[in-house]
Amino acid sequence: MGSIRYADDTMTTSSQCARTIPPCSGRVILVTGATGYVGSRLLRTLEAVGARVRCLVRVGGAKCLAVGANTEVMETDLLNPAALRAAMQNVHTAYYLIHSMKDPGDFEEKDRQLASAFATSAREARVRRIIYLGGLAHGNSLSKHLASRQEVGSILRESGVPTIEFRASVIIGAGSISFEMVRSLVERLPIMVTPLWVSMPAQPISIEDVIAYLIAALDLEDGQCRIFEIGGADRVSYLGLMQEYCRQRGLRCIMIPVPVLTPWLSSLWLRLMTPLQARVGRKLIEGVRNDTTVKDDGAARVFSIHPRGTREAIAQALAEEDRQFLHTRWMHTAISRQNRRPWGGVRSGSRIVDARSVQVPHPPSAAFRPIQRIGGRRGWYYVDWMWRLRALIDSAVGGVGMRRNYSDQRTLAPGDIVDFWRVEAIEPNHLLRLVAEMKLPGRAWLQFEVAGDDRHSTVTQTAIFDPVGLTGLLYWYLTYPIHTIIFAGMLRAIAKRIEQERRLDT
Repeated sequence: MGSIRYADDTMTTSSQCARTIPPCSGRVILVTGATGYVGSRLLRTLEAVGARVRCLVRVGGAKCLAVGANTEVMETDLLNPAALRAAMQNVHTAYYLIHSMKDPGDFEEKDRQLASAFATSAREARVRRIIYLGGLAHGNSLSKHLASRQEVGSILRESGVPTIEFRASVIIGAGSISFEMVRSLVERLPIMVTPLWVSMPAQPISIEDVIAYLIAALDLEDGQCRIFEIGGADRVSYLGLMQEYCRQRGLRCIMIPVPVLTPWLSSLWLRLMTPLQARVGRKLIEGVRNDTTVKDDGAARVFSIHPRGTREAIAQALAEEDRQFLHTRWMHTAISRQNRRPWGGVRSGSRIVDARSVQVPHPPSAAFRPIQRIGGRRGWYYVDWMWRLRALIDSAVGGVGMRRNYSDQRTLAPGDIVDFWRVEAIEPNHLLRLVAEMKLPGRAWLQFEVAGDDRHSTVTQTAIFDPVGLTGLLYWYLTYPIHTIIFAGMLRAIAKRIEQERRLDT
């Protein structure tokens, strides 16, 4: 259906329900928060099963969505009653996946207002069911974030519209804030002082299993309000999450427990380590002091879903991130940042991306020709002696060194050797991606993309590095000035070579 395909082809029991659900018999399903982490994945799954979907986004949010043929996108002010009622016409089920933690000011009051407006409009439009994803927590003193999440559920239920509320523990998935906090801390701190609250019990759940529950709720009988606590197969703490992440990434991290750091002080410390997610991360980390394990087994009795454990969930998140990168094109990133290049590259998950572009007045077939001949006796087009020096250093530390045992007049294929690189992917006249086989504190790729028409082409060169721990980060940033000179010079030299070869052809 449409242009979006659900990316994960490896899911098992928990996601099979999403594939066997009937196409909802023409019912309109409303999805709020479709540009968010959970909402975007839910949207892909609903499209995959042929549902008629209406996405409700903030004004200006439509440009962030790519949807299929059966999906309608409406930009709406969520506090405008008339607009909300119009958006809910003919809606059978409405997913409420909205929170205001990223917004400045009093997020609790904002969430209260949004939930009340949504609930009232749903009742007036005679929506048959609301499905809501909230936060799981137990105890008498909940954090502001978790208390607000549960208050929103109460507001939706009190509307009179049958509401299914899922209360989830920590969500694990590539891009989820909880997962990114764990990643940022353990990748940057080989020695970490950990407060006692990181040992509070939790029940982390993979994003794939969360989506499976949200989809399975479509088949519940109408007319009931239910609260389901959902979590993964294992009960672990944030400390356990960090230790498992370290194990799978091959990191060594010393964690020293101390009893003096409060969650509030720790959230300020987190701001220094993960500034991009600081606003939300601070609110989340203040809730880690609460027990977020499943106490009510209602979800296990009602749904035929068997959530995966923590080890599998983290492995799934890392594998999904790799799959996403395999299909990423960096041309638009390079062009949009041409005049404001951030020093050190752009962070994307665990990876650092440094992309640059050049335009040439020739078709892609001509522009790609020097790229597919790179390396070997032809060299790397710029300061080739530095590449040979890098190969000698690699040989000295037990690496593969320089392997120039192939013809310059060649057609590359996946698996071919190009000096101390190997071809990972190639699309004739469009893409060459090389993966490094030299000794590095991480993984590295060098990617070339070519796009254009019969008269012009844009050549994009992207260096991608996936550092392992603090050593990997130090390696990248210490060598970045040299890499900038080499890669920028290489791209200019490739542009000159394209021009020279075209003149020879004519």
